Amino acid sequence: MGRTKNQKRVRAAAQQHAQEQFASVPHSFVFHRGRVGRSLQQLILDVRRVMEPYTASTLQVRKKNSLKDFVAVAGPLGITHFLVFTKSPSSVNFKLFRLPGGPTLTFRVTQYSLIKDVVSSLKRHRMHEQQFTHHPLLVLNNFGLQQMHVKLMATVFQNMFPSINVHKVNLNAIKRCLLISYNADTQLLDFRHYSLKVVPVGVSKGIKKLLQEKFPNMSRLEDISELLVKDINLSESEAEQDGTHNILELPQAYAGRGNMKAQQSAVRLTEIGPRMTLQLIKVEEGLSQGNVLYHSFIHRTEEQLRAALARREEKLQLKAERRRRQEADVQRKKEQREAHRKQSLAGIKRKQGEDGDSDAEDPGIPEDQDPADQSDDDVEYYRQEVGEEPEEDLFPYHSKRKRRTQHPSPPSKRLRTSQPGEQPTPQPRRASHKAKHRSHPGKSQKGWHGPREHRPQQGAHTPKPKAPRQRGQQGAIRSPRILGSKFKRMWRKQAALGKSGRQRPRAPRKGQH
Repeated sequence: MGRTKNQKRVRAAAQQHAQEQFASVPHSFVFHRGRVGRSLQQLILDVRRVMEPYTASTLQVRKKNSLKDFVAVAGPLGITHFLVFTKSPSSVNFKLFRLPGGPTLTFRVTQYSLIKDVVSSLKRHRMHEQQFTHHPLLVLNNFGLQQMHVKLMATVFQNMFPSINVHKVNLNAIKRCLLISYNADTQLLDFRHYSLKVVPVGVSKGIKKLLQEKFPNMSRLEDISELLVKDINLSESEAEQDGTHNILELPQAYAGRGNMKAQQSAVRLTEIGPRMTLQLIKVEEGLSQGNVLYHSFIHRTEEQLRAALARREEKLQLKAERRRRQEADVQRKKEQREAHRKQSLAGIKRKQGEDGDSDAEDPGIPEDQDPADQSDDDVEYYRQEVGEEPEEDLFPYHSKRKRRTQHPSPPSKRLRTSQPGEQPTPQPRRASHKAKHRSHPGKSQKGWHGPREHRPQQGAHTPKPKAPRQRGQQGAIRSPRILGSKFKRMWRKQAALGKSGRQRPRAPRKGQH
């Protein structure tokens, strides 16, 4: 059955609300800078588990990546905090950046333990994947001091996790707890990560066993009432030490058997790691590049602070002056380019005005001008510009004129009439292009077009044998015999016209039909 319109609308609204809520909470990057050991790399992965689900769990870091690269991608992704680990020959350092404008807190990691070390020390641990679908509950201990750096640390730690509304919070979403405790005497911070479990109180251990569907060994009992009254035959690992410090009344039902609303339940914590001991070194403005607001080892006087502030102001002024000068240079070059462009356009328009209106219609060739003369000018211009002879089809008038000048037609001649009693002397005919080749010494005389009595003897000249040209062979041309028969028909027609007193036309050139 398909979804109704109301269901689709409700689901789309819920999805949009979830996306808006996800974008409004803090997000973080946990990575390292420089060369670190294998143990510190594992500690970085464990800290990512603590910060889930609002952190990049599979963030890949390369050696060539700088801090500016992470800052550049932090804005579009909504990243608000950087947790950066570094290692020196003497210590391990931990820097906490607040984006985009700082401050930066620098800690020294005096001691740390990994998740695998903490879990291996427990007899029974409770850690599963459902615990990491929600952010941990942050608990700050002993941060109520009036010192400025202590208040700043408390504010930065609180802004690392989403805020909780105690009137609307869902208790089933709280599965983990992060405890940060400050010791004023040693000025050290203890970083602890716990798994949270709620169990009902006020019933015997045997009843709890039955509620959990775990049946105890009753072989030594005489009656089942002894199981309800006495706590016997239970292992020491199941002994409970609940008291007023962890027993409370649930405001709403909690996951688990027996955790009902307005009933007494005990909250139990099991450490799942990692564990760190931190010491605050200094607090800086900006992203590790500003003034030092607090330093735990170096204490400066008022005069030193004023001198450092003056140097800082001088650097800022020098940087602003360089930026102003750079912007002025960019503006000046832009104006120069614009002036050069306008000058070039003005020159182009002036040249067009001198040459005439380029948009006017071409009048063409004058009537009294020979097209061949115009074609000669074009041919000469083409030869000067390109540097080679143009093709014949490019300027047709030039080719026709060239043919007339190179091959002028011979003057027409009439056949003289012979006197009575005198044999007519045959007039030699003008041989065609093919006939010239055929009449050339050493060529075949098969294409003879004169009178029969003037045909050369068969044995007078032995033509050179010629291999037959195959069809489709490269360089193949039409046979001279075929061309000769065609010319015969044309000459017969022209001879008939010549007898009638008309001028005999000249023989057609090659390629004309």
